[in-house]
Amino acid sequence: MFDVGGSGRQEIRIVMADDHAVVRAGLRALLEKQPGFVVVGEAQTGGEAVALTASVRPHVVLMDLAMPGEGGIDATRRITMLGLGTKVLVITALPQEQQLCDALEAGASGFLRKDASVEELSRAIRTVAGDRLFLDEDAARLVVLQRYRKTGQIDDEKAAAERLSRREREVLALLALGHSSKEIGQKLSLSPKTVDEYRARLKDRLGLTRRPELVRFALRTGLLVEPAGPVTPNLPSSPPRAPTPGG
Repeated sequence: MFDVGGSGRQEIRIVMADDHAVVRAGLRALLEKQPGFVVVGEAQTGGEAVALTASVRPHVVLMDLAMPGEGGIDATRRITMLGLGTKVLVITALPQEQQLCDALEAGASGFLRKDASVEELSRAIRTVAGDRLFLDEDAARLVVLQRYRKTGQIDDEKAAAERLSRREREVLALLALGHSSKEIGQKLSLSPKTVDEYRARLKDRLGLTRRPELVRFALRTGLLVEPAGPVTPNLPSSPPRAPTPGG
């Protein structure tokens, strides 16, 4: 990591995973014109993306979901399990509800359409590298609304959120952002065991276990706020940590 042009900004290392060479070449050309970004590798399959991530330890992987062999969802899950702190930003042609939920469950930190502007792509990369969740407008709509939503459900969820303690809300928001018990413990000065106790309590009180459910609940109830893309905890907390090699 080093300052870019003496500006104090830190360099973000990026791996691109897409089976279309033309797409990768276009993305590389765009990203290399943006200050603070360096493309450190390319992969054309999910398996290659996982191996490359383990080797070069990028801060962000731009992940296509529809690749031959091991797809983007499985690759995202395996990259998350490496424990390197690498963030996965899913780049997709057309967001679909199940696809989005599967990606979030696998550990993805962001979701962006392939036809997004360069400015939005840059913002998405910086957001996930800064340890926050990024949902573009279409993805946020899918998470928040969802076609099976029942009348009055959001009001019930808001009432349930108000009954949570401040610490429970903090833990829930960080779980929605994809943090492990160990990471949450470090951020909140709690032991991983204590965080697991909070997780169990939240499961009992809210019936939420899967990450898409946590994200949906947190967005609907205001525990996460979405200012035109980046999704951040609506809670007093330490500032997002700057990306470092290996997370």
